[in-house]
Parts: sequence; C-alpha cells; structure tokens
Amino acid sequence: MTFSLYVDEPRWRAHLSAVVEATPGIVPVIKGNGYGLGDARLAAEASLLGVDTVAVGTPDELPAVAAVFPGDVLVLTPSYPTPFADPTGRVVQTVAHLPTLAAGGGARVVVEGMTSMHRHGLEYDDVPALAAGLGSVRLDGLAFHLPMDRHGGYDPAVEVADWLRRLAAAGVPTSTAFVSHLTAPELAALRRDFPATTFRPRIGTSLWLGDRGALQARGTVLDVHRLARGTHYGYRRRRAPRDSQLVVVSGGTAHGVALEAPRTVRGPVGRTKALAMGTLAAANLSLSPFRWAGRQRWFAEPPHMHVSLLLLPASVEPPAIGAELDCDVRLTTLHPDRVAPLP
Repeated sequence: MTFSLYVDEPRWRAHLSAVVEATPGIVPVIKGNGYGLGDARLAAEASLLGVDTVAVGTPDELPAVAAVFPGDVLVLTPSYPTPFADPTGRVVQTVAHLPTLAAGGGARVVVEGMTSMHRHGLEYDDVPALAAGLGSVRLDGLAFHLPMDRHGGYDPAVEVADWLRRLAAAGVPTSTAFVSHLTAPELAALRRDFPATTFRPRIGTSLWLGDRGALQARGTVLDVHRLARGTHYGYRRRRAPRDSQLVVVSGGTAHGVALEAPRTVRGPVGRTKALAMGTLAAANLSLSPFRWAGRQRWFAEPPHMHVSLLLLPASVEPPAIGAELDCDVRLTTLHPDRVAPLP
C-alpha cells in the first residue's frame, strides 16, 4: 500500500510544450526532489521538449540529470573556492566570487550579479576586476536571480537593465543573460531595450507544476478503526473526543506530508488567518491535507513517518481498506513511493 503521485500525462505534457513554446531560450530547472516527480524523470522530459540546456541546484544533482539529458547543464549554486573539474565539457558553473573567477582554469561559467535579493553574486564594485579576470574562464553568460514579490513598486527588469549597462560599460560581454522570476511582459521589455542580449529564463515551478490539476497525490487507506468516546489512540495516547473512526492512510513525513515552509504574511486578512491557525494548533487541532467525502479531514495526531492517522465522525461512511484519498501536498517537498499515470 503506497503513497502515489498520479500524472495526467497528456494534460501535463501539453502544458510543458505550451510553456516552452511561449518562452524563448527557456532553461528548465531540475533540482531538489524534482518537484515531486524526480530529477531523472524531469531530465528525460526536458530532452523530449528539445531544449539545449537545463539547470540543477547543486553539483550533487549533476550525475542523475546528465546521465539522461544530453545537452548542457547549468549548476545554480556557485562554485567556491575554485571551479570543479568537468571532463564532459557540458557543465556550466556559476561564479559569484572573484577568487573563483581568478582560479577559473578554463571552466565554462556564468557570472552572477548581486541583485536586491542579496543571495549571492558579485557586487557593483567588483565589475572592474571582473572585466580583467575573464581570460581565465569561458564565459557562457551572466546571471541574475531576482525577488518574486513586486510590492512597493519594485521592478526587477529595471534592476537587470542597470546591471547590463554597468557591465557593458566595463567591457564585459552581455550577449547572454540567464534570469529568474521575470514575467513575460518584463522579459519582453528587456528584449526590446537590449536587442543584442539573449535572455534565457530559468524556470522550474511554473513549468513542471504550472498546471497543478494534472498532478494528484493520493494515499492508500491501510486500516479503519471504530473509537468509542474516551478511547486512547496514537503515540501520545490521546482520547477520542466523541464516538469516531480512526483512518490509517499511507503518507507521512517521509513523503513530505504536512511539511511546510514559513510564509510571508501581509495585511489584516492574512494575519487573522495565521492567528486562527496558530490557535487551532495550540489546541492540538490540525487539518490534514487528505480529503474524504468532499471534505478536508482532521489529523488525529501529527503524521508518522510513513502513515497519517485521521479522525472521521462516526456518522460518516468510512473509506474501504485499499481505497485512495486525495492529498493536497506541497509538491516541492514530496517524495512519493511511486509516480504513475493517472488511472
């Protein structure tokens, strides 16, 4: 009995093709858990899409992707303190520190500029030294990783444009720019203003997960138990608050169930919702991502490693053992037991 991610393959592939067709120069990002689908699977799909370059997050993700994808592979995490050896000639490394550039050894690289995201990259003051140090590497382009939020009137295209003008004025080639988190109108504006620059959008989530309806996680029901009011259950021996049914379903923390990243909360509505969720958690009440009979069901206790315990009212017809429950899980933390075509 497994926790599965089902894929409506015709619908999913139609979305992939539409995104690639609408995004000139796209560089599909394949990293982490492969957006729930697995890195090797996405590398194979990228090959079918006919793109010439993909991006991975770290050097450790290279082998699985490069073994399947025949083109170039860009590593997003900067190399430090020196570029690593690449006998294949297909790997493009990111440089975000001047010492790494100086130790280039002829490596293929993109040079990242520090944006207002302040994650990594060379500073404006590094531009003169950058221009002088390019002889030790093969420059495949520049890179700019940008914030996603646009509040306060922020315009990431303006930030990229400023960088390109500074670099061009210093004699740094600006023929190719790898960018992240730009909208289609923002890319169009940059292409208009910099016709000699090829912009290559690095896209992960909106490519692989952009049609969320094509992907459905489901857990298998392993057991159903009747609980009389006051009956102890679970690791923590909680008591059933009323006559209930305990549903044991595959899908736990090892699969990524109920794992969340902290969220940015803005405005009174968002803060009210966050406060309400915190109040429920303080009372040991947490909604699970599993659905049955048209409703999201409550966790009976925090999920285990491979299973979750759910509470159903005694009046609800329970699922049969072997049935599957839909699970609205975060796909960027998902590790399913299997990925399969939608039945």
